[in-house]
Amino acid sequence: MRLKFWKKKDKENKKKKSKAREWIDSIVFAVVAATLIRWLIMSAYTIPTPSMEGTQMVGDFLFVSKLHYGARTPKTLLHMPLTDNKIWGTNIPSYLDWIQLPIRRIPGFSDVKNNDVVVFNWPADTTKSPVDMKVNYIKRCVGIPGDKLEVKNTQLYINGKKAKDPEKLQFLYRLVSSMSISQKVLDKLDIYRNNSYYVTPTNDNKFIYQIFTTPQNIKLLKQQLGPAALSMQILAREKNEFAAEIYPNSYWRDQNMRKGGQYNYKQTPWNQDYFGPLTLPKEGMKIEMTKENIIKYGPVIKEYEYHDKVEVANDFSKITIDGKEIKTYTFVQDYYFMMGDNRHNSQDSRYWGFVPRDHVVGKAWFTWLSLNPNKGLFSGKVRWGRMFKSID
Repeated sequence: MRLKFWKKKDKENKKKKSKAREWIDSIVFAVVAATLIRWLIMSAYTIPTPSMEGTQMVGDFLFVSKLHYGARTPKTLLHMPLTDNKIWGTNIPSYLDWIQLPIRRIPGFSDVKNNDVVVFNWPADTTKSPVDMKVNYIKRCVGIPGDKLEVKNTQLYINGKKAKDPEKLQFLYRLVSSMSISQKVLDKLDIYRNNSYYVTPTNDNKFIYQIFTTPQNIKLLKQQLGPAALSMQILAREKNEFAAEIYPNSYWRDQNMRKGGQYNYKQTPWNQDYFGPLTLPKEGMKIEMTKENIIKYGPVIKEYEYHDKVEVANDFSKITIDGKEIKTYTFVQDYYFMMGDNRHNSQDSRYWGFVPRDHVVGKAWFTWLSLNPNKGLFSGKVRWGRMFKSID
């Protein structure tokens, strides 16, 4: 009887949780659950730039799968939950880099494949943030480790064969017409003045347009304009036309600026339309440290291969790691080549180089919402046809 008495007294004395405590417990549980889902399963992103149009449109909201390639273990432990690298609506970092751990990857059910649309941490992020806190980019993986990649007259080749083009691949076209093209016609093709075209009237009653669009749209415009369409052609650069902004010239140019003109960065006669050939590094791949390979792969060894000190001779004749010259090098991780589907309006691997395996965030999965920034709320703002659409 005494035992029952004390049990009853304990229940009577036990205080009920206050409403505030219940709310706090619920919020903590929701944040923990959402953080685990965001880390292990999927996370949400938005498309801010036109580099992937028309596959992914500006204003698309999408879910990115962490299951496909496997989630990464956090490198930066002191990080505000449910944020990327900034506190919402500010430029204030959402993390402290006091504690850094090695990145490991939980096994996924797929490797990164050619033509996957991938979200990754931008390797060339100049903020020098930890890997998992770098800016997120989305591009199409066009080359996987070990592939030999080349671009010839805007056409991508992988291992000597023409690569499969995305369905809505875009280029910059020069269109000359004897009549003005109605804005309504261009709007129907998702070609908007603010980010997709320029027009210049001439003295001889011609209109010259520069348009970022697909080959399919060019055919439709040609049909609609009829004889008024005087010429339509892709604005491609010339073969062997040097471009300082193209990798690896861009990397050595930046190093040149930091070190006061030590490097001659005018090394490869490549540009966005004629690029390569270039073999993508693969874990375990061994290369000779020739001048050509130092120029092409020196940036990878310096920035992403976990070495404390890497030095490259001013004339690219040798490379040293921790003070010791190396004649051969074996890569410790895989690297990918990413390109935007809007080939003439995309800052991608042609400009800043390879994407290391440890920078891969996940596979773009499906679009759950799409808002057209060029339309009003009641005039086509919501792109209903893109909602809950898988990403190919």
